[in-house]
Order: sequence, then C-alpha cells, then structure tokens
Amino acid sequence: MHLVHILLPTADNDGRPFPRALFDALRREMTERFGGVTFHSRAPAEGSWKGGDGTARDSVVIVEVMDEALDPAWWRDRRERLEEEFRQDEVVVRAMPITRL
Repeated sequence: MHLVHILLPTADNDGRPFPRALFDALRREMTERFGGVTFHSRAPAEGSWKGGDGTARDSVVIVEVMDEALDPAWWRDRRERLEEEFRQDEVVVRAMPITRL
C-alpha cells in the first residue's frame, strides 16, 4: 500500500484562482479509481522555492489517496496531464509505502 500526495496550486501565476471544476473533476476521478480521496484544502499550505527570478510562493492543496498497487507509469502520465491542466512547469506527486494498522 502506498500513500500518494499531489500538491496543486490554488491559483495561476497571475494570482487568478483555478476553477473549482478542475478540483471537482480530480476528486471524482480519484474516488472512482482508488475508492476515496482526501483534499487538504481548508487552510491551503504555502510553498516557496528559489527560481531564476528570486523566490516564488504558491498556496497549495494536498490531494491524498491510498494506492494498493502503485503504477508509476500511470502516475507519471497523470502528473503530466495535471501540469497541462494547471499550467505548471512541475506538479509534485509523491508516494510513500505505508502499513495500515
């Protein structure tokens, strides 16, 4: 079993919030594929990183699913589609093995 996190910005580079429909579609897809999803979105986290023009900041939501049989190729494809949908150079998708107790 793996716990997968997707870190998504709440707004584009000009500060315009992404449409709720983007997040709703992802929620439906993850629920259908994995049987459930958790969106940590009530108090968005703030990320920052160094770039060519200084330090950039984003408010992000964390999407979390438990994946019984991790398929890296599927996740890579889904990450690339998220990068297109959210107009991002990179969307972080990370997975860690877990033990259900």
